[in-house]
Amino acid sequence: MAWKRLKDLDISGSRVLMRVDFNVPLNYSGEIADDTRIRSALPSIEHIVGSGASLVLMSHLGRPGGKKDPSLSMEVVAHKLGELTDYPVKFVDACVGEKVQKEVSDLKPGEMLLLENLRFYPGEKSNNPEFATRLAEWGDIYVNDAFGTAHRAHASTVGAPLHFSKKGAGFLLEKELSVLGSLLKDPERPFVAVLGGVKISGKIKLIENLINVVDRIIIGGAMAFTFFRAAGLETGNSIVDEQYLRMCRKLLDIRDSSGEKKIILPVDCVVADQVEGYSEFRTVSAGDIPEEWVGVDIGEKSVRIFADEISGAGTIFWNGPMGIFENEDFAEGTRGVARAIAGSDARKVVGGGDSVSALQAMHLAESIDHISTGGGASLTMLEGSVLPAVEALSE
Repeated sequence: MAWKRLKDLDISGSRVLMRVDFNVPLNYSGEIADDTRIRSALPSIEHIVGSGASLVLMSHLGRPGGKKDPSLSMEVVAHKLGELTDYPVKFVDACVGEKVQKEVSDLKPGEMLLLENLRFYPGEKSNNPEFATRLAEWGDIYVNDAFGTAHRAHASTVGAPLHFSKKGAGFLLEKELSVLGSLLKDPERPFVAVLGGVKISGKIKLIENLINVVDRIIIGGAMAFTFFRAAGLETGNSIVDEQYLRMCRKLLDIRDSSGEKKIILPVDCVVADQVEGYSEFRTVSAGDIPEEWVGVDIGEKSVRIFADEISGAGTIFWNGPMGIFENEDFAEGTRGVARAIAGSDARKVVGGGDSVSALQAMHLAESIDHISTGGGASLTMLEGSVLPAVEALSE
């Protein structure tokens, strides 16, 4: 797919409209709890304004449902951005209209303007052509640096760039595409994927695609129980997605050239009498989950087996916890796998979401070679699917 990079665009003296991902977590008082996503966009932002261009930034924040929600205003993000850069940052509490027109017209080279939350407008998520056209009025050049929303066909990511002849990918988007693309094209072997989380429905396409690329897939989390059922093992009251049993059976039968199965399942798991308000939990062998009990984590034997597999890897991709790691009683599986990955000499890539939260909580994030800023986008890309926002940059 032919698309240009930001550094290939002549932007001096132009006004650049850039989609960023400033969907940052907020605490109970409405303050930014983690500014990582803002910092991740700084290289592109400072390159643009430092090159003598003016910059209009647009992003969403939270899920306001197409209506104005003062608690999700981008104003708090504008203040934080102003603290993180030496360049002037302005804010306007709208995305389209006369108020925005005036602020954009007054923008000088070396200045930037952050628009209000895109998702205050229903036309953003529906990719409304009129809304996309009005957004496109604010720039001469379009840049997308929001990998976290690259899998969404929204007005700011797909509709607006269609109005530009000069457009390209920001430094963050370019890096994400390069790193994740290399996993599919030229990974150092053995290539081990570690997948967890709750629902197999969100990762079945990923598994189907990766199983043709990787040497091993380690399965943990609640999604493992669908594989257990497919293998004829007892699952008690654990989450099982019945519609994927046949597919899981086929996947479990796939072997490498030496005859070894590509998918590795837990051999033991932690179970509880119930998830909320439990009175008892213990470790049992895979398939020995008592009736009415629920699987909540992988066991110690599984952690050791997974760690051995991880230690010999040349490339590792991890997405999804091994259990309900938010609960201290059910966090050891995720911690054990996180330590094994962090301590590996392999090239390590983590696909966002809860896996990143676990690494940060354990102060292990710095040991990872690449942490993706978009969990959903990274999974879509590794499924082998086209990212709509990237396609929209194509010439």
